[in-house]
Amino acid sequence: MATPRRGRRPLLLAAAALAIVALAAPTVLGVLGLLTVAESFVVTGLVALAGAVVALGAAVLLLRRSMLAVSQEVRTQTRKVTETLGRDRLETIRALDATRARVNRIQSHSLPTMTRKITGAIDRQGRHDYEQQVAWNELTRHLDTAPFMPPLRGWAASPDVLRVLVRHIDRLRPDLVVEFGSGASSVWMGYALRRAGGGRLVAVEHDARYAELSRALVASHGLDDIVEVRTAPLTGIEAVTVAVGDEQVSTADRWYDAAILDDLEGIGLVFVDGPPKATGRHARYPALPNLMPRCTEDVVFVLDDADRPDERAIGDRWLAEYPALHRTEEHAEKGAHVFSRKGV
Repeated sequence: MATPRRGRRPLLLAAAALAIVALAAPTVLGVLGLLTVAESFVVTGLVALAGAVVALGAAVLLLRRSMLAVSQEVRTQTRKVTETLGRDRLETIRALDATRARVNRIQSHSLPTMTRKITGAIDRQGRHDYEQQVAWNELTRHLDTAPFMPPLRGWAASPDVLRVLVRHIDRLRPDLVVEFGSGASSVWMGYALRRAGGGRLVAVEHDARYAELSRALVASHGLDDIVEVRTAPLTGIEAVTVAVGDEQVSTADRWYDAAILDDLEGIGLVFVDGPPKATGRHARYPALPNLMPRCTEDVVFVLDDADRPDERAIGDRWLAEYPALHRTEEHAEKGAHVFSRKGV
C-alpha cells in the first residue's frame, strides 16, 4: 500500500509554486503602476485567502483519499484474519471430530476387548494362584516339612512341578536323583527323599556363589546328609544346527562340565531345570544324552518350563533320537514334560 505522504508530495510542490506566483503577481503589478498600493494589498490578501481555501480543499481531498486507502487496507486485513480464523476453526472442528471418532472406537471396540483380556488374565492368574496354593498345602502336609520353607515360583520351580517330582519319588523310590539347577527345589526334594526312606539328591549348579547359597539352605533344613550341591561351571561343547520350524538355529555351545557326573550311576529321576535360557538355544538338551547311560531302566526325566518353544523343541529332539521314550505333558504353571521308557 502507497503511503499518503508519498502521494501528496507532488501536489504540495505544485500548490506551493502556484501560491508563490499568485502572491507575487499583485506586487509586480503595483511596481509596474498597474495597481495602486492599496489595491495591491487587497488583491494580495484575496489571492492568499483563495490559496488558503484551495490548500484546505486539497488537504481535505488528500485526507479523504488516505482514509479511503486505510479503510480498504483494514477491510483487506479483516478479510484475511477472518479467513484464517475460519480455516483454524474448521481444522479444529475436524480435529475434534477425529478425536471423537477415536474415542467412540475405543469405547465400542478397544475398551471391551481390553476389558475382556484384562479380566481373562486376572481369572487365569487367580486360577494359577489357587492351584499353586493347593499344591503348596498338599506338599507341606505330605512331606511334613519345617514350618518355614523356601519360597517357590518365580525363578524357582512352582509347587505343582514339585508335586509331580514328589509323586515320582514316592513311586520310584530312587537311590539317586539328579537335578540341574539348585535352590528351593533341592530342599523340597530332600524332604521327599527323607520321607521315602532313602536315596540321595545331587544338584548340579553352574554359579559358584549360588551353589554356596544352596548348600547353606540345605544345611539349614538338616538335609545335607541327603542333598549334595555340586558346582559345575559351564564349559564349551560342540554346537549343532537344528531346525526350529522353518528356521535353522545354532544350539548353545556351553553346558555343565560333564566330569562332575563321572561317579554317578543308577540314576532313577532327573529334574532338568538348567542351564538358564540365556545360555543359548536348546541349552538343556545335553541332559538326557549325557545321563541316559547312567540311568536305571525305569528312569524318569522331568523337563521344567516346557511351555517355552525351546523346551518343547528339546523334547521333540529327545523323542526323535530315543524312540523308546514316551512323553507325558503335566498340567503346570510353566509347563512340565515327563519322559520315561515305553512300557515301564
